Amino acid sequence: MKRLIEQDLIAWKSQIGRKPLLVRGGRQVGKSHVIEAFGREHFENHVVVNLETQDECHQSFTSLEPAKIIASLAVLRQQPITPGKTLLFIDEIQECPKAILALRYFKEKMPELHVIAAGSLLEFVLNQEDFRMPVGRVESLYMYPCSFKEFLLASGEQLALDYLARVTLDEGIDSAIHEKLLTRLREYFIVGGMPEILSHFVAQQDYLRVQALQGMLRENYRQDFGKYAAKGVKIPHLIKIFEVIPQLVGKNFKFTMIDPEVQARDLKPSLNALEDAGLIHLIYHTAASGLPLSAVMNENRRKMIFIDVGLLSHASRLSMREMLSQELILLNQGALTEQFVGQELCAYSRSYEKSQLFYWQREKPGNAEVDYIIHVDGVIFPIEVKSGKTGRLRSLQQFMQEKSSQFGIRISEKPLSFERNILSVPMYMIFELERLVGSLSVNRAKFINQLRV
Repeated sequence: MKRLIEQDLIAWKSQIGRKPLLVRGGRQVGKSHVIEAFGREHFENHVVVNLETQDECHQSFTSLEPAKIIASLAVLRQQPITPGKTLLFIDEIQECPKAILALRYFKEKMPELHVIAAGSLLEFVLNQEDFRMPVGRVESLYMYPCSFKEFLLASGEQLALDYLARVTLDEGIDSAIHEKLLTRLREYFIVGGMPEILSHFVAQQDYLRVQALQGMLRENYRQDFGKYAAKGVKIPHLIKIFEVIPQLVGKNFKFTMIDPEVQARDLKPSLNALEDAGLIHLIYHTAASGLPLSAVMNENRRKMIFIDVGLLSHASRLSMREMLSQELILLNQGALTEQFVGQELCAYSRSYEKSQLFYWQREKPGNAEVDYIIHVDGVIFPIEVKSGKTGRLRSLQQFMQEKSSQFGIRISEKPLSFERNILSVPMYMIFELERLVGSLSVNRAKFINQLRV
């Protein structure tokens, strides 16, 4: 399965001043698979060291000298490790924190060796108070579940992707293509982007098996809770939050939604643990008064999305008939569409920094709320996720008026258009959002300059 992050790995391989790489992301998003495929395709050989299943390899890191480490690993794995020719992949590196510390010495003493590390629960080690991350000697790439673009790639829809990459606001989208892509989008809402499940669906088109795999994966996540060792984290609290996620997506979050009998300070460590594990992604309120958006955010006001829209659909117990026939915005009271849009925005964000999601809510009376706030080329834009046929844009208009926005963005089932200062982008086209916004901004700037002349 083709993953977009492969292009970042290729660029890293030939980078001047390259550093050891940490590939970070939730469990089962495809980290190990894509790294091993990269090693097979772009190196003479690749050596995989799994520190969860190969305990004997821990001893190789008793020394922090790269030459001694690779000499030991080569013997244990019975494979040569040659700088410039070999990719050394250290999987589940969180099982041996000293191996993380050793990465800095590969940068300093053996920079010609390509080293990539990954781990499903890596963030728990990196966030420990007594752990010293080798800052400046290691770089990171962040992975998420397969995006809708990757779903189309896996489904053999390259021609559709080529078409969407060329389409402009002036010409719009052919109505037959629009309906076809909405159908594929419904499939994605059911299947989601977890690679193993998606691969099975592409091969067999078996929805019942997809649901069974989703159920097993959610159960595997629960079984992992015992590994979430951190101060204040309690398994019963993890389970409670995990179970109520379908009711929390897209809503302004309060700890009383989880359990009104448990105080926020007792639940917060478990909420943070689920975020560290990549199972949830928090969306923070921002005043949207300048960049970076994080500088004007309120950490006490937040919403959340789940790791994957397919797993959310499964947890919401929606019937297949509903998923394939009902307007997408109405599914689970709009939670699935907010999940999908947030998930897509994460997937297409810069992979070398952890994605951040923001929303806006009016401080004054009126309860205006905009689902997502983004910035493109230093300009802030509001996004509302709305129904294709109904859905008013009052909140979007209020934001645009208060912030003097160039224009607003509506993501829905409507075709591509630009009317009354609103860019309407169909949900299946979020991966082209930055291009569309950029071209529209450039054209408007040219028009304004012509008026001035």
